[in-house]
Amino acid sequence: METKQQMRAEMKKRKEEFFISHTSQQLLTLSNKILAKVEELPEFRKAEVVLAYFSLPDEVFTHTWVDRWSHEKTILLPKVVGDSLTIHKYSGADSLATGSFGILEPVTPCFTDFDKIDFVLVPGVAFDVSGNRLGRGRGYYDRLFHTLLPPCVFRVGVCFPFQLFPTVLVEPSDVPVHKVVTL
Repeated sequence: METKQQMRAEMKKRKEEFFISHTSQQLLTLSNKILAKVEELPEFRKAEVVLAYFSLPDEVFTHTWVDRWSHEKTILLPKVVGDSLTIHKYSGADSLATGSFGILEPVTPCFTDFDKIDFVLVPGVAFDVSGNRLGRGRGYYDRLFHTLLPPCVFRVGVCFPFQLFPTVLVEPSDVPVHKVVTL
């Protein structure tokens, strides 16, 4: 059985191969198809407050999706502060600045009404068919789910097909998503 670190190293190779073999337009098209499936979920349709993420170059691209939905729903984004994530309202591209790890992060005030969050869009290095998630290894999302968000908030992982496995390694502190959406 491989370790989480070994799986991350394997996924890094797979991501490099995948991203080299696709144009930016193809990646955008694939991302849009995945996010269109998210939009069809009843949990997303009825959600009023959505915690999303502003994607890194090796993730399902969410920038235009976040911006588009911010006109219809309250869209929140995470910000890295030390070993934790804080949550902030997305108010357009001018409400973002480059933060930790080169991620565009919100500069708006902290959002603290956590019980209002209906839906969470979650990135991951890999997922399995049971909703278990392999993150980048710092535990930000697991701590967020354990400490700030209500346990019942609907969590959806999004990934490209090569990131979905029959099983990924989990630890007791890992929090699964309720659904994984891919192509």
